[in-house]
Amino acid sequence: MTACEGSQSALDPAGSAAELIARLWWPTLFVATLVTLLVLTLLAVAVFRAHKKHAELPLSVRQSRNLVIAGGIILPLAATIPFALSSFSIGRTIHAPLPDDALTVEVIGKQWWWEVHYLDEAGDRIATTANEIHIPVDEPIRFLLSSDNVIHSFWVPNLQGKTDMIPGRTNLTSMTADEPGVYRGQCAEYCGTQHALMAFLLVAEAPEAFDDWLAHQRQPAREPATDAQARGREVFLEAECADCHTIRGTPADGEDGPDLTHIASRQTLAGATVPNRIGHLGGWITDPQHIKPGNKMPPSELSPEELQTLLGYLESLE
Repeated sequence: MTACEGSQSALDPAGSAAELIARLWWPTLFVATLVTLLVLTLLAVAVFRAHKKHAELPLSVRQSRNLVIAGGIILPLAATIPFALSSFSIGRTIHAPLPDDALTVEVIGKQWWWEVHYLDEAGDRIATTANEIHIPVDEPIRFLLSSDNVIHSFWVPNLQGKTDMIPGRTNLTSMTADEPGVYRGQCAEYCGTQHALMAFLLVAEAPEAFDDWLAHQRQPAREPATDAQARGREVFLEAECADCHTIRGTPADGEDGPDLTHIASRQTLAGATVPNRIGHLGGWITDPQHIKPGNKMPPSELSPEELQTLLGYLESLE
């Protein structure tokens, strides 16, 4: 039911693939509702007749056989075959091969966040981010999906159906956003303690805005502009932060946590769990288990002065 309204609605398609899925869903719902009502009606009739004092004689063998054939074979086939054929046709359409020069985005499912890489035509990584995917509108995007831990499922209800992310295997999907917007994606396969809080944002924007965003994401982190920011960078490198996180342009090259090179440009933290504001960021650094119990990030024991300078530095990484 969480995919029935708002920015995570399969019933409010904003892409060609989601539109085809919605077209199949509505008649499926209508027919399934009719079948349910018919079954309940027949059940009510059977219960009523069973309690009559003078029940009619049971059906003959021939009548029973005809009823089974009609109601148990012919009608179900007549209802399901058209939907099966439509589903097959839609599946072929929404998973049709993309042009060789289509933008390719690699997404790796973590516990419990999303690592995102943008690839060039040679398949080399040119930009890295986390939990927020930007794409240009009206352009087909190829997604390479994998996991380095357990099975996840990549789902942006407004734009495309679900695709599993399986360890040791790379699955392929694609999507095209027909209109600009911010759409919520979700892991759709139970993957552990924080499965419910493993989400991400997909930002569809004009091609010019996307090109500017990607060019900025390719750059290393900006140098500190103040002494306080420089001190914050020292705190980051000296504390445990640099063991798990990368900030390109600095010695920090950890791989266990999200790349923080441009963390201030993102709208959310912790897999779209909380807004990316200084208060939430401070709470996440000092007590991440309070925000997202069971996640892999340990608490940081920093003095108030160290925390403030660290926050000032991270806020400068736009």
